[in-house]
Amino acid sequence: MTRGLGGHSPANVSKYLKGIDFPATRRDLRLQAEDNGADPDVMDVILSLPDDDYESMADVMAAYGEAARTARGGD
Repeated sequence: MTRGLGGHSPANVSKYLKGIDFPATRRDLRLQAEDNGADPDVMDVILSLPDDDYESMADVMAAYGEAARTARGGD
């Protein structure tokens, strides 16, 4: 079973961001995921991220983790 926001693991989300150039905005992340054929659930994950500037994939994954905690009702 995959874990994470919307049932998608961070690895799955990062797969659809392959080829992105950093720094990147949430819009950049969305466009890259669309270009890589991300399914709607993955797009929902990306759109749930804060509208920030991301300096690296590590920044994206940190935001993903925070979004997942929030979705689960965590702190």
